[in-house]
Amino acid sequence: MNDNEVLNEVLVRLFRDIMDIEQKAIITPEFNDITNNDMHVIEAIGIGLPKNMTSIAKELSVTVGTLTIAMNSLVKKGYVIRERGLEDRRVVYISLSEKGRRAYEHHAQFHRELIEAVKKDLDADEMRRLIEALTKLDTWFREKEKENSPEKGR
Repeated sequence: MNDNEVLNEVLVRLFRDIMDIEQKAIITPEFNDITNNDMHVIEAIGIGLPKNMTSIAKELSVTVGTLTIAMNSLVKKGYVIRERGLEDRRVVYISLSEKGRRAYEHHAQFHRELIEAVKKDLDADEMRRLIEALTKLDTWFREKEKENSPEKGR
């Protein structure tokens, strides 16, 4: 196999496996009622100050309508709390319940373990080069996303 074929095979396998392995690692008996996507919504909400729907949707690159569907499910399952703003009742603030915070921390632990596993056999120069290469890949994906965005035609 040439370099392009090897790189393609590795990238395709990585993208597929990361989602599959993450799903298996984070969906435990305690969190068996949520999906990987739910967990990423929980991650976007975070454990800091409550956020509004628009900021969460923007972080996830989804519409507020799409996020509302996921949010309804997470509220029903007890992971998320919705509260109206005190100053402006039209604004809805989202925060994690105690159960949501436990799920958030469980997910964060998976990511800490992932990073440690990647770093353990790399020296400082290899780590720097890996970060540079992945940053370039991330930039390429973000540019592709902009090119394919429905707002591009506007």
